[in-house]
Amino acid sequence: MDTTNGTLDEALQRLHRSGPEFQGYLSNHGPMAVEALVRNGHAPIVHRWLDAYETRLEDLPPARTPIGDDDWREALGDTARVTDWTGYFSRRIAERPWREVLTEWWPRLLPGIAGAATHPVIRVGHAVRALLRDGEDATRLSELAYALGYWAARHTLLPVTVAPSGRATPADAIAALPRVAERNLLPQRGYDQLPTTPGWLGAAESLYVPENPDAVRDRLADLVRAATLSYATHGHGGPVMLVHAATAPNAVLRTLPALPRELWGLSLTVAWAATAAITSIYAADEPLTPPVVSSLTPEEVFERAVAHGDEHVIKFADTALDVAAASKDGDDRALSAALNAVRLIEADD
Repeated sequence: MDTTNGTLDEALQRLHRSGPEFQGYLSNHGPMAVEALVRNGHAPIVHRWLDAYETRLEDLPPARTPIGDDDWREALGDTARVTDWTGYFSRRIAERPWREVLTEWWPRLLPGIAGAATHPVIRVGHAVRALLRDGEDATRLSELAYALGYWAARHTLLPVTVAPSGRATPADAIAALPRVAERNLLPQRGYDQLPTTPGWLGAAESLYVPENPDAVRDRLADLVRAATLSYATHGHGGPVMLVHAATAPNAVLRTLPALPRELWGLSLTVAWAATAAITSIYAADEPLTPPVVSSLTPEEVFERAVAHGDEHVIKFADTALDVAAASKDGDDRALSAALNAVRLIEADD
């Protein structure tokens, strides 16, 4: 009997007893990592991995005041209201189809993609992938409510509006991004430097955004690929944080099938702005030679990520395998990027 879905549900039920953050600002990666483990054939080790990870987590924050359809704007971006937000989305998803709720809230939440270093949208992407591939049940719908609630509570606008209107490919646009002056800092302090970083807005707006939704989807896949390959050579600048330059747009890409096509263009634009910001804050100035994949298969590369154990390594390898699966002519650079994360990120104890 296939116990994959049961394992994911059991793990999510355990994780729903904990808050979305711990130690004041660190994101709870558990729901994202366990979905990636299950999706890549490692359901048997999920509970063992979670046994170790759960020791870091904290209880759910107390609820304050219920959020309603008439007063949600004043609660948007209020971290202290995260449990209120989870309650709000739990009620909405119980009353309406989850795709309708997602479609209504996606354009409201999307501008705040930068919040919590993009972890909320990444959590949404994993939740949507589970719903699309495994079907609906109470636990997976609850996970979507938790993910959307986290995003609403951590909703954060970048301090500069990016309106891409150029002709550059994602790879060329990433290569042209300047770096912020002050490095090795928390995301918000990095975001604050973007408006005064010479050439940043011009490079960010150089990306070509097509009008046709199918072309938009392909361009978003190109962005995920370019950000993943950039990590292979520039990940040493900020090994943990730079993974989000790839995993955030991949979360958006995974969500597109559940959204109306008219929202796809905005999704690409905002995902690119987040990738551009994270790249300028955390990517190294100069490239280094990435690890050699040799004869390793994608499954063997993911096994190395699992053996490493860090949640960022697991999630990034999950994205790298998506890129590798879409690559042609045996291009193994995405797998090399995943091995670079294994090499650069400190292993869990």
